[in-house]
Amino acid sequence: MKTAQLSKVKYFYIIGISYKKADAAIRGKFSLNQEAKDNLLKQAKAEDFEGLMTISTCNRTELYGFAEHPYQLIKLLCEFTNGSVEDFQAVGYIFKNHDAISHFFNVATGLDSQILGDFEIIGQIKKAFIEARVAGLSNPYLERMTNVAIQASKRIKSETGISSGATSVAFASVKYLLTNVDDISDKNILLYGTGKIGRNTCENLVKHTQNKSITLINRTADKAQHLAGKFNLIVKEIDALKNEIDSTDILIVATGSDQPTIDATHVSDDKKLLILDLSIPKNVSAQVYELPNVQVIHLDELSRMTDETIEMRESFVPDARAIIADVQGDFEEWLENRKFAPTIKALKKKLEIIKNEEIDNQSKKISGFDEAQAEVISSRIIQKITTLFANHLKSNPQQFDDNIELIKDIFDLSETNKHEKSH
Repeated sequence: MKTAQLSKVKYFYIIGISYKKADAAIRGKFSLNQEAKDNLLKQAKAEDFEGLMTISTCNRTELYGFAEHPYQLIKLLCEFTNGSVEDFQAVGYIFKNHDAISHFFNVATGLDSQILGDFEIIGQIKKAFIEARVAGLSNPYLERMTNVAIQASKRIKSETGISSGATSVAFASVKYLLTNVDDISDKNILLYGTGKIGRNTCENLVKHTQNKSITLINRTADKAQHLAGKFNLIVKEIDALKNEIDSTDILIVATGSDQPTIDATHVSDDKKLLILDLSIPKNVSAQVYELPNVQVIHLDELSRMTDETIEMRESFVPDARAIIADVQGDFEEWLENRKFAPTIKALKKKLEIIKNEEIDNQSKKISGFDEAQAEVISSRIIQKITTLFANHLKSNPQQFDDNIELIKDIFDLSETNKHEKSH
C-alpha cells in the first residue's frame, strides 16, 4: 500500500508500546533487533513513507513517522516483530501531532523512562535518526525535532539535578543484591553476557560489593576478556556455562537475546540459586521460574525499586518540564513558520514589485521626487503588512489552508513566481 508523500500528509504520529502497560513478555514480542529495524526501514522506504524513525529498548518500542492513518505504522511494526495488531490494541498507544511532539520530548529527555532521568535514551534517539537518514527516511521535520530534543536533554542535564545520583538497571540490580543477600562479598557471582548492560552491571558489582569471586562468560570470549582485564576477573568459555552455574550462588543474565539463553537444563535441582534476568525479552525460560530451589528476579522488578535517588530526581521534574515547554514552543513556532513562510515570502516579493513599479512611475512624473525616502517608507509599510498577514495566519490555524489560498488569489502570487523565474 502506498503512503502519501510528506507534502500531502497532515499528521505526525508516534505509535508504540512501553513498560507502562506492556509486561516483559509483550515488550519482547514487539522488540526490534538491528536486523529487524533495518528491514523495517527498508520496507518503509519501498512503500514511500517519507519521514520515519524507530527505537527499540528494553522498556519501549516506538515508531515516529508521517502517515494518513496510524494503522499504516502499526501494520509496519507488526510485520517485522512477533507482535500482532490485537496485542497492540490491548497495550499500545498512539500520539498525534502536538501530543506526539510532547511525547517525543518526554521520551528523549528521560522523563518517560522507567528509571527517571535516564539519559541513555537520547543516544538511542540520535542513533534512530542516523539510521533513518541512511535509509533515506529523514526529513527536515525529524531532523529539527531530533536536534531540539538533544538540546533539551543537554539543558536538563546541566541545569537541573534530575540526572544526579547513581541509578540504572545495572545499579538497581546491585542494590537489590546489597539489600537482600547476606555476605554478598563472599558469594560466587556469575555474569553471563558482557554487552552494555552487562558491562555496567560488572562495574557496579566491583565497585559496590567488594566481591573478588566474579566470573564472566560471553559468547564472544574476547569481549569478556577485555572487561575482565579492567578488574582482574575470571573468564570462562561458553562451553563451561552449566558447570559454572552449578558452582555459583548468583547468576546475572544480561545476554539480550531474542530467545531464552538459560533453561532448566542449565540449572541443577539440588542447589539454591538466585538469578537476576536483565534482558528484554526474558532470557531465562519460564521452566526455570518454576524450580523450587531457584529464585528469579526480572528486570521489571528491579526497575520498580525506588530509593532516595529517585525521590530526589522527582523534585527536579518541574524544572525539566519548563525546559521542555520552552524548546517545544520554539519547535512548534518553527513548524508554523515553515508552513506559511513560502506564502509570506511570495507576498513580500509581489509587494516589492508593486513598490518598485510605483516608485519608478512617480519619479518620472514628479520633479525632485525623493526616491530614497520613498524606498524607506514603502519598505517599512511592506514589512508591517506582511507581519500582519503572518500573525493572522498564526492566530487562525483552523482556517489556515483557506486563508493561504485567499492570499494567493488576492495578490495573484502565481504571477509573482513566474516573474521571479523570468529574472
